[in-house]
Amino acid sequence: MALRAAATRAMFAGAAPQGFRRMCSTATANYFMPPPITAMGNGEGTPGREQAPPSTNLFVSGLNKRTNSEKLREAFSQFGRVIDARVVTDRVSGYSKGFGFVRYATIEEAEKGRVGMDGKFLEGWVIFAEYARPRPERTPPPSNMANSNGYNSYGRE
Repeated sequence: MALRAAATRAMFAGAAPQGFRRMCSTATANYFMPPPITAMGNGEGTPGREQAPPSTNLFVSGLNKRTNSEKLREAFSQFGRVIDARVVTDRVSGYSKGFGFVRYATIEEAEKGRVGMDGKFLEGWVIFAEYARPRPERTPPPSNMANSNGYNSYGRE
């Protein structure tokens, strides 16, 4: 009987995928290694993105869905005079989309706010602050009346 149990264990040990054995085993080390966080709290902005030129307008991401514009203004006002703080909200639900904008009176105050709040907690969530990029020019969508063959959808020119 002991021989049969040993054979069964050996059979299942060889058949289980390596990752499954590693996941279920308590003897091996944890192989999950998160990527290094180089941009949290050191004023470098979001990892993997190029820096926008300094301005008085900050882009704040990672906001809690329950954060409103007043809470955002409160948090950033400790670093300077906040002209405007706005959380972008969903039109239907009214909840935050998770990002917003803070406008300071001067570029120096904006720099203090960016460095002071980047990688910090606001209402239990880690937020990221960086200089806002200018909105790209939008081109109007092409008219859907003309098909690629030159005719409109009704078959006439």
